[in-house]
Amino acid sequence: MEIDHERLRQAHGIKPRTTGRPKYISLETFKKNGQGVKTPVWFVLHKNAFYVYTEADSWKVKRIRNNQRVRVAACNIRGVIKGPWIDATASLVEGDERLAADKLLDRKYFLKKIFNFLSRINRHMRTMLKIETA
Repeated sequence: MEIDHERLRQAHGIKPRTTGRPKYISLETFKKNGQGVKTPVWFVLHKNAFYVYTEADSWKVKRIRNNQRVRVAACNIRGVIKGPWIDATASLVEGDERLAADKLLDRKYFLKKIFNFLSRINRHMRTMLKIETA
């Protein structure tokens, strides 16, 4: 089944860049006290969900384990918001779902392939987040 990326971008308020594919979303996770923390991240749209690749021991992963409520918005590399915020929920994924998202991210971001190699050398564990909008 072919994914209509343009429809998903419009539904989620992500404006395409001149090259046609946005590269970053701002992922806002929430501390126990309710304060939001925004982080620009690489992402891929797959099966009506955003997938994000990050270090397994990062603070954003720890916050998601405590509170799955997140918000996302289109942004640039510096985290400057370029579209409306969208409420969502985040979860950690493994298995075939993670492998599929990993391959899509590898195709979209050449640098991710380098990070994959470096992660194996320095043994940093990486994880995949699945973000589903409300």
